[in-house]
Amino acid sequence: MYSFNNDYSEGAHPRILQALVESNLQQEIGYGQDSFTNKAAEVLKAKMNSDEVDVHLLVGGTQTNLIAISAFLRPHEAAIAASTGHIFVHETGAIEATGHKVITVDAKHGKLTPSLVQSVLDEHTDEHMVKPKLVYISNSTEIGTIYSKSELEQLSQFCQINNLIFYMDGARLGSALCAKDNDLVLSDFPKLLDAFYIGGTKNGALMGEALVIKNDSLKADFRYHIKQKGAMLAKGRLLGIQFYELFKDDLFFELAEYANKMAERLNRALAEKGYRFLTPSSTNQVFPIFSNEKITMLQKNYQFNIWEKIDKDHSAIRLVTSWATKEAEVEAFIKEI
Repeated sequence: MYSFNNDYSEGAHPRILQALVESNLQQEIGYGQDSFTNKAAEVLKAKMNSDEVDVHLLVGGTQTNLIAISAFLRPHEAAIAASTGHIFVHETGAIEATGHKVITVDAKHGKLTPSLVQSVLDEHTDEHMVKPKLVYISNSTEIGTIYSKSELEQLSQFCQINNLIFYMDGARLGSALCAKDNDLVLSDFPKLLDAFYIGGTKNGALMGEALVIKNDSLKADFRYHIKQKGAMLAKGRLLGIQFYELFKDDLFFELAEYANKMAERLNRALAEKGYRFLTPSSTNQVFPIFSNEKITMLQKNYQFNIWEKIDKDHSAIRLVTSWATKEAEVEAFIKEI
């Protein structure tokens, strides 16, 4: 049984494990103030070409979204997301549990546009309803698509005009940046967003996300929010070591490029065989449509998510590749198809 279920089935890239072992007996200050975390923050700032950002290392994506969004919003304010958005679908109501409503809109290919956000603003006009304040996007999206630079620029300008916080979930940002049709670079994001995070968990780290805050009005007392939500690791070095290793050279991007390469191989082979797809994807998530009979047959040897029912006889599945996906297993899956 081989898994295409997600991009975190394996542990961590060997270089990260080696770095953790080599530094194991070195004594360090706790709670994210150690030398490794400081070095990781500095190298990230250099990669983003921005010294004006605050960088906070956290354990996981849901934790990062919960802490960031609840810290950024006042009690009566809400977040806007696509109906496929992770904070709406797959975080067990974490944002709502902090007292903030998530307002959703159906978005083509899982991507918000200024007109979609405007439709939410038009429906929430006074104090008898929650006030839309934060625009949440994912890049890559939950269905494998990516935002272009032009799309982000339009959203960014719209948010500035309407005094909205623009926040991006970057759990799979590495895959998005390494997509063949991507025209964004890491240094673009501090210019366009108020805050975002760079995902390590799904790109070679044991765990970890790097939250980047650019908007000065969102920075104050943020470590208090981290501590209050139980996310301040005593051994914060564990996160710092990993992010320094990922970003001191191009390892982060090399791993994402490999994952995309494996997904592209699946995409191309399935397209050549005439299969349809739920969404166009150039990242490490592939959403082919199969007959339910074929899905049952494939489940004998492979793990994957059944994503969406298409009709009574067909469903879309999700195949996810990672930095550790075996090329031989990709070819075996194609052969079985």
